[in-house]
Amino acid sequence: MAPSAISPAQQHAQLAFAPKKVKDAAAEVEDRAAGLTKPLAEMMGNWDDFSFAPIRESTVSRAMTRRYFADLDKYAESDIVIIGAGSCGLSAAYTLGKLRPDLRITVIEAGVSPGGGAWLGGQLFSAMVMRKPADVFLREVGVPYEDEGDYVVVKHAALFTSTVLSKVLAMDNVKLFNATTVEDLITRPDPDSEDIGPGVRIAGVVTNWTLVSMHHDDQSCMDPNTINAPVVISTTGHDGPFGAFSVKRLVSMKQLEQLEGMRGLDMQRAEDAIVKNTREIVPGLIVGGMELSEIDGANRMGPTFGAMALSGVKAAEEAIRVFDLRKKQNEI
Repeated sequence: MAPSAISPAQQHAQLAFAPKKVKDAAAEVEDRAAGLTKPLAEMMGNWDDFSFAPIRESTVSRAMTRRYFADLDKYAESDIVIIGAGSCGLSAAYTLGKLRPDLRITVIEAGVSPGGGAWLGGQLFSAMVMRKPADVFLREVGVPYEDEGDYVVVKHAALFTSTVLSKVLAMDNVKLFNATTVEDLITRPDPDSEDIGPGVRIAGVVTNWTLVSMHHDDQSCMDPNTINAPVVISTTGHDGPFGAFSVKRLVSMKQLEQLEGMRGLDMQRAEDAIVKNTREIVPGLIVGGMELSEIDGANRMGPTFGAMALSGVKAAEEAIRVFDLRKKQNEI
């Protein structure tokens, strides 16, 4: 059955095939000196004369490491850190980057490939389902969809994930460190906190390479690195190898009595609960997405992704509120 409607038509760039041009040797040298800036269409059909610009292997190494360590230096002091680059974390990063280009935002992702479970729609199926009104976020980032009434369908979940990811990575004030895991939370005493036991305020994250973190049990001591930030957003998902990390750590730090644990699947209840309950759990730590289900005993939602996107938007809004309040109180 054909969809009842589709999102506005998207314009796609088309490759213009120009007529094959013959150039003399002097023109070829001029092109090479100019940095091989020929249009792609002019390269097609001319592969016999093709060659890359010369380079030394060490140049490649230096180009990568120089920039990476500059980023480590720059983002060691961040305004907001997001733990987890799944659909919720990426939505939060996009919203923060767009609303507050003045803030320095760091995203930490344990996996090599950001996106979490949002590369497929469910059970290895391609299509992604979002219940309305989450379609507003799809229009915001420019992802086309089929409108089926109360819900919309993106033809492939990877289209959503890659679109949001590309926009986040293009932002000047956002840095993604993937293949990097958060091993702990930086804390400060917070005597005014009403939490269980001695109160703490979250002041950043403790990081390590994911592969190093996975081998602490069979290698000698491998100390971590740190990033300071007055506000942290945790979106590590429900319990798993790296899931629900921050809330489990809060329990071990005596800041939460216990986790209620995620309940069985109920789409009707789950999505509303996750968005409505996205909030600051302890001072400086905002939790969004399915990590919340472990605190609140919320239901699992399964293969519907609207709550992930809108929880990320709300987490970003809450992070801005907390950051601005701390700055107003001269705590930053």
